[in-house]
Amino acid sequence: MANTYTTLSIDEYLRERLMPVEGAIPHLQGIEMYGNSVAAGAVGGDLFEYINFQQRYDLDARIQRAVDRSKEYLEKLPEDAAPRNSVDDHVRWLRTKPDYQPDMETAYREARSSEQARVAENLRELHTTAGVLLVDAQGHGIIAAKIASTVHDTFHALMLSELDHQGKTTPDLFERLNLRLALSVTARNALGRSENDNAQEIATALYGEVHPHGYFRFVNFGHPPPLVFSAESGKFMEVDKSRMVQFLPLGLQIPDDHPDRKRYLSLNSRKHRVRSSDLAELTLMSPGDIFFLYTDGVYDGSDEEERRQLEEVMREHYRQPAKEICNVFLDYAVKKDDRLRAAGEQDRIDDKTVFIIKRN
Repeated sequence: MANTYTTLSIDEYLRERLMPVEGAIPHLQGIEMYGNSVAAGAVGGDLFEYINFQQRYDLDARIQRAVDRSKEYLEKLPEDAAPRNSVDDHVRWLRTKPDYQPDMETAYREARSSEQARVAENLRELHTTAGVLLVDAQGHGIIAAKIASTVHDTFHALMLSELDHQGKTTPDLFERLNLRLALSVTARNALGRSENDNAQEIATALYGEVHPHGYFRFVNFGHPPPLVFSAESGKFMEVDKSRMVQFLPLGLQIPDDHPDRKRYLSLNSRKHRVRSSDLAELTLMSPGDIFFLYTDGVYDGSDEEERRQLEEVMREHYRQPAKEICNVFLDYAVKKDDRLRAAGEQDRIDDKTVFIIKRN
């Protein structure tokens, strides 16, 4: 039987790939979430995705594998036996060195065993964790959708590696994703491009993880920062900007301490790679509080008058379910597009995404 995708146009294929289904929405105690997108054309460069760790990955099987490895790594390999794993392979290499001592093998095996015990511990925490990924690729239409698809595929490939080796996401994932969109000097020279060419893939990205009771930790590459609505005060809260580290969009800035730094173009200097201390942390303090995540087709994060209008919309609808709140804001953004068309400013219309995280 022919693959269903062979009957789709490229626009339809990319649209389906970049839009999650409601069945993927994670269910966390005390948390409700919902997101949706409206493309400016047949297909757009906005991507949002629920990272439902419990649904996407077999966490219990991964935990058991890590536990088994932590035990196996301690078992010494007989002299003539073939390596069973990466630890055995490294120990075999150690034994070829003139300064080899048996206690070196013991120390290495204990360290790698402990590492797997920590992987298992990290994986257990994912039972009560949900991720959210927002991407806004530069431009509109099929090219922007292709860039968003590249970020999507790279992110998930890197996530598999992270769960295998760390049991959780780490800042290294985002540096690798950043490098994937960077412009290679070698490729530019081979294609005869100048530094002023506009052929680079550029996208903003925000990835965060939600925990029960509204704790949200995220990394931001050029994306408008979340707004935090307080149900008690009926307004968006002022958040200390120093707690919201923001890097340049993906691909534009390679850290100075990256070993391949000279092989890629970088818009300006960044002293070091992303660290855990660079991740922003916010918390929904009370029931009814909301994280409002969006792309710049809804709000660019800078216009104070528009922020007040969004605040008024939120004040009128914050008691509704997350899905209804999301749809209200998308309707608001679509009506804004109608005004832009009427004013002859169609070029300002952009893809729009809204993601609501609400504490119940």
